[in-house]
Amino acid sequence: MMIVNKIALLLVIVGALNWGLVGLFSFDLVAWICGGATAIMARIIYTIIALAGIWCISLLFMDNEEAEHTHA
Repeated sequence: MMIVNKIALLLVIVGALNWGLVGLFSFDLVAWICGGATAIMARIIYTIIALAGIWCISLLFMDNEEAEHTHA
């Protein structure tokens, strides 16, 4: 399960960086790469990042023993 957690965390970081760009410079990197925020590819990426964020919520509720077990 460790690999899923790392992928989810990486996607959440990508999303956070994208939102940072939007907030600081009004520049949406995902939309720019995909040809607009309403492009199907951009919407897929946004959805995948949102699902990764939902997955990372579960990491908040893992106790240390459970987290160590999933990282073994």
